[in-house]
Amino acid sequence: MNRTSNTCPGCDRDDLVQAVPAVYLAGRNAVTSRERDSDGDMRTVTRTVSTGLSDALAPVPPPPTYAIGCLGLFAAVVSVGTFLGGVIAGKWFRDEPGHQPPELDGWPTLPPDTPDAPPTAYGFLGWISALALLAAVLVCVVMVRRRTAFARVTRRRHQAEELWSRGWYCHRCGTAHFQDVPGEDRTPLTLQHFREKVWEHGGYGDLAAERRAVDPAR
Repeated sequence: MNRTSNTCPGCDRDDLVQAVPAVYLAGRNAVTSRERDSDGDMRTVTRTVSTGLSDALAPVPPPPTYAIGCLGLFAAVVSVGTFLGGVIAGKWFRDEPGHQPPELDGWPTLPPDTPDAPPTAYGFLGWISALALLAAVLVCVVMVRRRTAFARVTRRRHQAEELWSRGWYCHRCGTAHFQDVPGEDRTPLTLQHFREKVWEHGGYGDLAAERRAVDPAR
């Protein structure tokens, strides 16, 4: 059998050989479903579903998750809530000692000679607000550093994608190979070996050992 540009070097057939970018994109789909929310109402939810094969053929590692951002948002809410609680209950901001707001119809007021509640009684709210604000700031710093580090590591991803785009995948053998790439032969490659070559070309090959490609056929 004569070899063609789409022939697998393992089985020497071309009926189940497909370009790697096509296999990768085919495995990433937007799925819409109807689900109930916390109130029991039905809503439409759209999620991106990726197959194991698509993940294994990814040209770059997945970006860092930002689940910690929920913690930062919660800390910010706690900080604002406790601060406002201290302002209202502890009267942290007063014009002068013994200051009394103007009397409103239907609202009782303290007698003029009654001292205000000591602000220190609500001082713990100030500490909680400060600590929560610090936690929110730290979370923001961590998220920014993660994003910056990922962008720095993958700054040469275009080189990896250039090599990746010239790869072929055989669905029968479960292997990939390169075609007409200088310095690369047509030897069948496992998904992990293919990932190592592509990611190394982009300058982040060391991550391939940490994020190993999982062969969905096994």
